Amino acid sequence: MAKVMISLSDELLEQVDAEARRRSTSRSALLALAVARELERRDPAAVAAALERSRKRFGDAGGFESAELVRADRDR
Repeated sequence: MAKVMISLSDELLEQVDAEARRRSTSRSALLALAVARELERRDPAAVAAALERSRKRFGDAGGFESAELVRADRDR
């Protein structure tokens, strides 16, 4: 396992330490989790592009009433 040195403001480090204590974990574990979650996030531009493709693809699909769909499914 590699060790790294990072710089954080005193205020941010206090928040990290407080959260690590609250979760009964180490500072390193909390920061590793935060970084892993950030890296799993999708690129906002890619998400926006995918949404736009969906809007174009289903733009003329029309609307529907979700309650009606649920009732029809329930009654089947």
